Amino acid sequence: MAENETLECITEHERILQEIESTDTACVGPTLRSIYDDQPNAHKRFMEKLDARIRNHDREIEKMCNFHHQGFVDAITELLKVRADAEKLMGQVTDTNRRLQESGREVTCQTEEVIRCRIQQRNMATTVEKLQLCIPVLEMYSKLKEQLESKRYYAALKTMEQLEKVFIPRVSQYRFCRIMAENLPRLREEIKEISMSDLKDFLESIRKHSDKVGETAMRQAQLHRTFNSAVAKQASTGHYTKPVYTLNGQTHTHNGLMMDEDTGDEDEGDEEILTAQDLVDFSPVYRCLHIYTVLGDRETFENYYRKQRKKQARLVLQPQANMHETVEGYRRYFNQIVGFFVVEDHILHATQGLVTRAFTDEVWNMALSKIIAVLRTHSSYCDDPDLVLELKNLIVIFADTLQGYGFPVNRLFDLLFEVRDQYNETLLKKWALVFREIFELDNYSPIPVETEEEYILVVSRFPFHDAEIEKQDFPKKLPMSQSVPQIYTQVKELIYASLKFSESLHRSSTEIDDMLRKSTNLLLTRTLSSCLQNLIKKPHIGLTELVQIIINTTHLEQACKYLEEFITNITNVSPETVHTTRLYGLSTFKDARHAAEGEIYTKLNQKIDEFIQLADYEWGMAESDGRASGYLMDLINFLRSTFQVFTHLPGKVAQTACMSACKHLSTSLMQMLLDTELKQISMGAIQQFNLDVIQCELFASSEPVPGFQGDTLQLAFIDLRQLLDLFMVWDWSTYLADYGQPTSKYLRVNPATALALLEKMKDTSKKNNIFSQFRKNDRDKQKLIETVVKQLRSLVNGMSS
Repeated sequence: MAENETLECITEHERILQEIESTDTACVGPTLRSIYDDQPNAHKRFMEKLDARIRNHDREIEKMCNFHHQGFVDAITELLKVRADAEKLMGQVTDTNRRLQESGREVTCQTEEVIRCRIQQRNMATTVEKLQLCIPVLEMYSKLKEQLESKRYYAALKTMEQLEKVFIPRVSQYRFCRIMAENLPRLREEIKEISMSDLKDFLESIRKHSDKVGETAMRQAQLHRTFNSAVAKQASTGHYTKPVYTLNGQTHTHNGLMMDEDTGDEDEGDEEILTAQDLVDFSPVYRCLHIYTVLGDRETFENYYRKQRKKQARLVLQPQANMHETVEGYRRYFNQIVGFFVVEDHILHATQGLVTRAFTDEVWNMALSKIIAVLRTHSSYCDDPDLVLELKNLIVIFADTLQGYGFPVNRLFDLLFEVRDQYNETLLKKWALVFREIFELDNYSPIPVETEEEYILVVSRFPFHDAEIEKQDFPKKLPMSQSVPQIYTQVKELIYASLKFSESLHRSSTEIDDMLRKSTNLLLTRTLSSCLQNLIKKPHIGLTELVQIIINTTHLEQACKYLEEFITNITNVSPETVHTTRLYGLSTFKDARHAAEGEIYTKLNQKIDEFIQLADYEWGMAESDGRASGYLMDLINFLRSTFQVFTHLPGKVAQTACMSACKHLSTSLMQMLLDTELKQISMGAIQQFNLDVIQCELFASSEPVPGFQGDTLQLAFIDLRQLLDLFMVWDWSTYLADYGQPTSKYLRVNPATALALLEKMKDTSKKNNIFSQFRKNDRDKQKLIETVVKQLRSLVNGMSS
């Protein structure tokens, strides 16, 4: 085993030596470390092995040096020989080079000069060539500057395009070209800004000139509409022709009627017809449009233009706060709107796509809604019918003008119907003042006519026909008062005023007829009826005036058929037409007459009450005066004179008033007897009261108003008469025995009424006959009264149960 270990150790040392010989010295460390990590004596044995190996290599080196030493010596000898030849050759080359340099020095100088001249010539040719390429660029750039200075921006953009696409690419390597190329976008932006500034100036200009443009367009539309109306009348066709007008020197028309530019009224035939181009310079918008198109930014320009125009439209549509005060305010408002849309129509036709029909329609629809709202609001403030009529005429011209430019205006004509209602309202307010003034100035007396001329004058103003009055000699009186012909005339005036509004509305005769009749009906049923009702209710209107009002309304009612004929003659529409509206004047005047009749009854009763309040009965008197009371005789005299005036009233008004007065008088007298504040009544007072009632019965039997049959009027006092007879005769046995029988003598006497009056007389007997109780007759009478009272109370209780 020791031998084996020795053999392995030798083999390992051999391997380590081979690694040391074949490995880089930097990597020997790990190999040497393995020697020390081995067996304890391995290091010593390795050092021995290493020394042996070193000695072996030294012997090999020595053998090799001995083998090559002779050859080295021979080589050194040969090299020494060659050195002498090399030095000799070096001398010869140096001498030859010196002679060559001396002989070629002059040639070299001339050759350098030639080379320098050739280089200069080549540089000059190159320079000329490059300059020929640069000169057109510089010329184009100079041209660009001139175009910018002369504000020929569209041409400048074309020049820039040529510079960028043709000229600058040829010489793009030069610095000045790069500077030019860098400047072109900035110049484009400057052109855009300048053109946009021009556009803003243009927008400001058209905003200022819109009023004049619109005024011109509306004046032309009005002139052509007048001409068309004249042509239509001459042709007797009744066909409405839409207005014609000029735009950019061209004539536009509708319904086939052509007009030249110089067509117009005789007074304005020589006036030059202006167009939108005559009043507004459109070149800035054209130029700006071309510039933005060339720059490829047309959409931005279109959007900006449309946005700004919409803003201007909203400004134009804003009315002045006091626009409704004068017609000039409305005219300026319409002129600005028309001017705006005339300009837009021109832009629409003069440019391709800057504005479209859809855009103008959108703006118009927005404007139309705003216009209608503004007119609806401001017209409601207007209380002058003349101003409303002027507004209507302006709306018609406004609508005709814009309709000629292709804008739909049906909603404006629909608005006119609302304005017509407003116009009618203002007319009604105006006529209400007229009617009130007529009623205030009326004397409510029949119209005196002194001569035939005066009679003809009245009849010409009011359709009055009465054969009996016509047969009378002058002077004579017409039954109605002076307010009747005045009111009839004013109704005709309102019809004329309503007709003015119906003109130029492009409506048929039937529709106009319907408008006139409705306006007249409103006047009669609202205004005149209200004025009559207010007049009747006025405190200063007495019975005489009320009688005259009834007569007046009767004649006005009879004149309604003539008003219908008047409207028919204006519109040529037969009253038999199916849809013809009838006048409601009959019901108006009937209602007024009924109100006057009711007021007559009321005032008559009030007058009776005033006389009744003058009554001063001595209810405890022992005997009557033997004659009727003074207040009652005055009342009867008043009624007689009043009913004489009533003979002029139509129908049964006088009879109804007389019956109403007698009933009210009877009721008032009965209430006087039964007044709860009246506690005692003597028989003498009953006798005095009976005398007054007899006078009332005599008045009723005297037929103060003709037409009553028999004793109809006396029946108004039948209740009083039976009650007084019962107490005057003291016929209680008959009353109690026949009570409830249809043939009873005291059928109209109510037990409660008799009881109340008897209670008053019983209290009087107790008070005045304190010492009469010792007389047998008085005692018997008192017992009888108490017995009757008990029986009456039983009857009253039986009725209540």
